[in-house]
Amino acid sequence: MKLVSWNVNGIRACLKKDFMAFFENIDADLFCIQETKAHSSQVEINTPGYTQFWNSAEKKGYSGTLIFAKNKPINSINGLGIEKHDTEGRVITLEYENFYLVTVYTPNSKRDLSRLDYRENEWDIDFLNYVKQLEELKPVVFCGDLNVAHKEIDLKNPKSNERNAGFTKEERKGFDNIVSRGFIDTFRNLNKEGDNYTWWSYMGGARSRNVGWRIDYFCISNSLEEKLISADIHDDILGSDHCPVSIDINI
Repeated sequence: MKLVSWNVNGIRACLKKDFMAFFENIDADLFCIQETKAHSSQVEINTPGYTQFWNSAEKKGYSGTLIFAKNKPINSINGLGIEKHDTEGRVITLEYENFYLVTVYTPNSKRDLSRLDYRENEWDIDFLNYVKQLEELKPVVFCGDLNVAHKEIDLKNPKSNERNAGFTKEERKGFDNIVSRGFIDTFRNLNKEGDNYTWWSYMGGARSRNVGWRIDYFCISNSLEEKLISADIHDDILGSDHCPVSIDINI
């Protein structure tokens, strides 16, 4: 199976920038999107052969997730089942016979770190507990914009970003917990090289200079490690300040 994840930073805008060309060319079995910034009633996406699963934020033009699925799941679930987290459309879960797929758009701690406490002490804990509970039933694949660069290798300028959102010790500890509790960062599992990023600021020509961050991930249960074939970053695909990421997995 080929699985793709992309923070499109607004699906309506991305559709005007060759989104469908990439979608059709990559021919994913499951294509996950974060930051749709739309409700399904606001945009028409013609995807024959795929079922669309939407989870939109209550607030218009904000957050939101979407999955295109070739094969219909056994079940679909929006949110974590925790009211304080579930108004922003950040999580969709699809259940299949052999695994769960979860796409997630993790809350940003904000430039002034005003949401860091919520992120560290509420969201990160509850999301990890949620996927661990799923894992008690069958293996889990989760993907999306996790809004954290885990290690210094995962961003161009680690020293100058140590107290910036996305690279605080608190957020990085949250990803440490993901790994220590049995999930594999698929790209880093297969690729130990630096200068591999998935997000670039629109400021200062950052993308053309590859001054970026790796904050978009596919993570899998340890039990799936031998089934992982490849993990890729599609940094040649434009249309958003993020690029798509993908895995091929025998599942």
